[in-house]
Amino acid sequence: MPGGAGRGTLSGVKIYADRFPTAVRQLITDLLVVVWVYGAIRGALWLHDLVQKLAVPGQKLEGAGGGLADNLADAGGKVGRVPLVGDELTAPFERAATAARGLAEAGRDQQELVDQLALALAVAVLVFPLGLVLFGWLPLRVRWMRRAGSAAKLAAAPAGRDLLALRALATQPLGRLTSIAPDVAEAWRAGDDATIDALAALELRHLGLRSAR
Repeated sequence: MPGGAGRGTLSGVKIYADRFPTAVRQLITDLLVVVWVYGAIRGALWLHDLVQKLAVPGQKLEGAGGGLADNLADAGGKVGRVPLVGDELTAPFERAATAARGLAEAGRDQQELVDQLALALAVAVLVFPLGLVLFGWLPLRVRWMRRAGSAAKLAAAPAGRDLLALRALATQPLGRLTSIAPDVAEAWRAGDDATIDALAALELRHLGLRSAR
């Protein structure tokens, strides 16, 4: 393909630059973002698991309370079969079983609280790093991909250099423009081929792309 304009594209969208330094910088940045996101997720999971350990006492309390309540209820049932005084003897066992069930319920409540705390802390840890990626890096990356994709198409089009030159006039720093010609705007309006080619090449070079010419 002319000038490598088709390299690093996917369905007409430019993924990476043609020029080596820009492409390497983009690749390294993308890898760092992947590592950043992976590290943030791993850190959030680690914190979640760490906080979840606080639920162990609640689990033990629930198990002990539930087991004690079952044993007391079973004992109360057996005592209740004693003739004449069975009902009176059962009452203390029932009260104790109710108290044990309260302990088991407290253990479950403690576990639910720890679960909610672990989830909230994990989400809080993820908000900042993922926010930087979603609202910082990603919009800039997508913006470059769109600009580079359209610029690559223009570079391959017969009249594309004129539009690239116009974009360069609108977006490039004044110092770079005046280095092409002292009165670069007038030269562009006059249709000077050398100026138009230089402006188009400047826009492509700024995006890390090679000229189609």
